[in-house]
Amino acid sequence: MSQTNESAAFITSKDTLDGAYPGLILGINACRLGMKATVFYTFMGINVIRKGWVEKAKFQPPGFMGAIPGMSAVATWMMKEKMEKANIPSLTDLQEMAALEGVQFVACKMTVDMMNFTQKDFIDGVIIQAAEEFLKYAKDCKILLYT
Repeated sequence: MSQTNESAAFITSKDTLDGAYPGLILGINACRLGMKATVFYTFMGINVIRKGWVEKAKFQPPGFMGAIPGMSAVATWMMKEKMEKANIPSLTDLQEMAALEGVQFVACKMTVDMMNFTQKDFIDGVIIQAAEEFLKYAKDCKILLYT
């Protein structure tokens, strides 16, 4: 496959299973199509790229079901069981795959500052970037999605 100059950007703002998977899956597949891929993590989504946090990601059922005590734990267990049966990699494995494929992980500087994080709080390879810098990249992307 020939390399192109096309690029893709994905924005992840949720640290739940359903919030974290799309950006990683899309980023991996963009790289496999020869594109440069970046995932911009902001607000709660930034937790996904914090050291030791990805294993804690949960599935939060929507609506009133998510408000029932213990429902998130049950829903997370059920979702992980379904994913395992479907041979879907764990979030940890998918994150490692994305890094190996060349997906760039970007932490939103405003969120980093707001949460008092530093570079050492993040997994290897994460860059901290202001929204303006990310937008300079994203404005020329062939694909830009909020996942």
